Amino acid sequence: MTFENKSVIVVGLAKSGVSAIKVLSQIGAKVTVTDIKKADQLVEIIDEIKEYVQNIIVGEHPKVLSDYDIAVMSPGVPLDLPFVIQMKNAGIQIIGEIELAYQLCKGKFIGITGTNGKTTTTALTGEIFEASGLAYHVVGNIGLPAVSKALEATKETFMVTEISSFQLETIVDFRANIAAVLNLTPDHLNRHKTMENYIAAKARIFENQVVTDALVLNFDDLPTRALANLAKGHVHYFSLKTQLNQSAYIKDEWLVLNCCGEIEPVCKVDELLIFGRHNVENALASALICRLSGLKPSVIAAGLKRFKGVAHRIEYTATIEGRKFYNDSKGTNPDSTICAIEAMTIPTHLIAGGYNKDSDFGPMVAVFGDKIKSLILLGDTKQKIADAAIEKGFKEIVFVATMEEAIKVAFERSKFGEAILLSPACASWDMYDNFEQRGDHFKACVHNLNK
Repeated sequence: MTFENKSVIVVGLAKSGVSAIKVLSQIGAKVTVTDIKKADQLVEIIDEIKEYVQNIIVGEHPKVLSDYDIAVMSPGVPLDLPFVIQMKNAGIQIIGEIELAYQLCKGKFIGITGTNGKTTTTALTGEIFEASGLAYHVVGNIGLPAVSKALEATKETFMVTEISSFQLETIVDFRANIAAVLNLTPDHLNRHKTMENYIAAKARIFENQVVTDALVLNFDDLPTRALANLAKGHVHYFSLKTQLNQSAYIKDEWLVLNCCGEIEPVCKVDELLIFGRHNVENALASALICRLSGLKPSVIAAGLKRFKGVAHRIEYTATIEGRKFYNDSKGTNPDSTICAIEAMTIPTHLIAGGYNKDSDFGPMVAVFGDKIKSLILLGDTKQKIADAAIEKGFKEIVFVATMEEAIKVAFERSKFGEAILLSPACASWDMYDNFEQRGDHFKACVHNLNK
């Protein structure tokens, strides 16, 4: 796919769109940008990109589409919008920023996806690569657009890439030499409509693999394990539950690899700085990915032992009058919040709620047990979560309007030696631009409580 002298329209001025604009301009494309937001909402971004583009269309979509050869979509733009369908019908090539990065990059792609754990696994894989001394970039849905590093990567560079289902919808030729699917549970069904569609989008991460490539799957998650039937490359499983025929597993509290012709102990579980069953799974996946990339067990162990976790994922924030505060703003679906609840070891007051993605909150409430002492709810889904809790007999519920109020109520209802956990089980878009902004606001409110 060539871009020089092609007319390219970039749809959406999010972070990935801005990076795509700059790179497209650098390689000689004629760039138009469009965003449904109005100019007064995009002042800073327009100032940043105006020297790289020939045309800016904001507040509406272009009326004439015949001028464009290629459209680069931001992942947040649904592909079933009438405007996007019109572009497809007009014969415009539809791709996303990940596909653009792949087309321009000489490096080797490691693609990591799944409903939960992909950011931690991607960051942990990057930490291990840092210990290796090899050339690498940690990119994708984790925050740094892949295209921003595409042109500087060489044949020896590993592109450690977190990829969402939204990004995978717009790939064409993208091929991960090593692809990993960590787990599959209901998420983003407001966009994908059905679980089958969601799984199909995730499975695209390995659709262009060849027999020499590797596919890493979670053996313990049945929908994920079933993807092996579609694999073209060699399948490697990781498992917490069984050692038989697994490439990565736990034995006698050791992380063990068996993917390169011999059994290789890596490190003890209690040497990990991240806690919780889900994080042991993430560590197994990262260790397996890195071993398949050629890294030695000693290097993998060094990276595993020094990784402290990612921001907004069960992130310790403060202890105030004996209450421990944890920021899990990245818990954007019920299964992610289940992982956070299961990781807590003391009585916990849960702050939840946010943008509605048509999730089922019943399974989340089912794991409360005696651990969750109260449920403080805010955002669009507060009534839906409350209904699920009441249905299962949980009645310690408080509705609040703001994060400040949520923290104040949680503090008042909690006791010395208990925890207050923000794990919304929902996206942030009803009240915040993203989960990072939500988590930062939580932390700021907690610190203000201490003043």
